[in-house]
Amino acid sequence: MYLTKEVKSEIFAKHGGKAENTGSAEGQIALFTFRINHLTGHLKNNRHDYNTERSLVKLVGKRKSLLDYLKKKDINRYREIIKELGIRK
Repeated sequence: MYLTKEVKSEIFAKHGGKAENTGSAEGQIALFTFRINHLTGHLKNNRHDYNTERSLVKLVGKRKSLLDYLKKKDINRYREIIKELGIRK
């Protein structure tokens, strides 16, 4: 499995403050970005995997919702996470 417990805790430690802070918007956005990048690579090799494509679209929508929330709450945190993760906006 590509997303192990150690990888998750590393993502949340880097972006969410602590490894236990799994509810922070930045941590969730970073986790979704990691999963989106993995699914994008999978779809490059398996073009006809429509279920994965649907999952990817749903993940992008969830990440967009979290980014909109963060933009509304604190624009500086939003700009920081966009720059850090390299997300186009």
